Amino acid sequence: MSSSEPEPGGDSAAADDAVEAFARHLRSERGRSEHTQRAYLGDVRSLLGFATERGVTGLADLQLADLRSWLAHLSESGAARSTVARRAAAARAFLQWATRTGRIATDPSLRLAAPKRSRSLPAVLKPTEATDLLDVAAVASDDDDPIHLRDRAALELLYASAVRVGELVGLDIDDVDLAAGTVRVLGKGAKERVVPFGDPARRALQDWLDRGRPQLVTPESGPALLLGRRGRRADPRQVRSAVHALLSHVQDAPDLGPHGLRHSAATHLLEGGADLRTVQEMLGHASLATTQIYTHVSVDRLRRSYEQAHPRA
Repeated sequence: MSSSEPEPGGDSAAADDAVEAFARHLRSERGRSEHTQRAYLGDVRSLLGFATERGVTGLADLQLADLRSWLAHLSESGAARSTVARRAAAARAFLQWATRTGRIATDPSLRLAAPKRSRSLPAVLKPTEATDLLDVAAVASDDDDPIHLRDRAALELLYASAVRVGELVGLDIDDVDLAAGTVRVLGKGAKERVVPFGDPARRALQDWLDRGRPQLVTPESGPALLLGRRGRRADPRQVRSAVHALLSHVQDAPDLGPHGLRHSAATHLLEGGADLRTVQEMLGHASLATTQIYTHVSVDRLRRSYEQAHPRA
């Protein structure tokens, strides 16, 4: 190694440089979403900050004991098992990359174990509650307020296609094929998929495009499908507020956000007879194991219905 090159895992400045380089790696080579990048970088900085407080001066000084103490500290501070598991995964990804790029000689995370993520069942709407929610959105849009028309279109498409809210607000007009009843979605890892939707969503989208969007469009709107009051692309917060507000009018329904509509759509598809592979493709899950949680939701609902209805339950 030449004298101009830093020693592997040198001081804190070298660690900061490594974090920035890791950020570029996540962005350009791994194609991670901005949300994932922020989460991973926040986790790595949490680890390095904790290690510094323990007297660790550089990446090369990180030991397995430091990693285990960090995870233990997170657990003792009340972090959920899923949070601890994600932070451990981020630390492993960072340290594996640091080893591969020569920033440290050995990877201290090789024997790092983290708690398995708890597979809690997501709350979902009943099919009747989903229908009631979309009826409320339709009634609200009768006043021709462009935001109400947008909200109806957003909710119909969320439930019909089970897209993520980030995918929804990222849609452009050309991504929607009303004639075919399909939408082209750019999902996690920049993977593209085409998802179908039905007639109610088609009608809501047509109303939005014909009567709502023209009222809001400005030169700054670009090709964005969904717009905010000022004509810019709608953001997830606006859609989330709409879901909560409209759902508050559905009696006894759980208070869910946009992701709850995605969970509900997946569950109702499986309960209606769709096969797991089809639902996996529709949701954009890389692994079938991720989709299988919805089979547990369906079985759990079946069990509750059985216990309420069967005389010998």
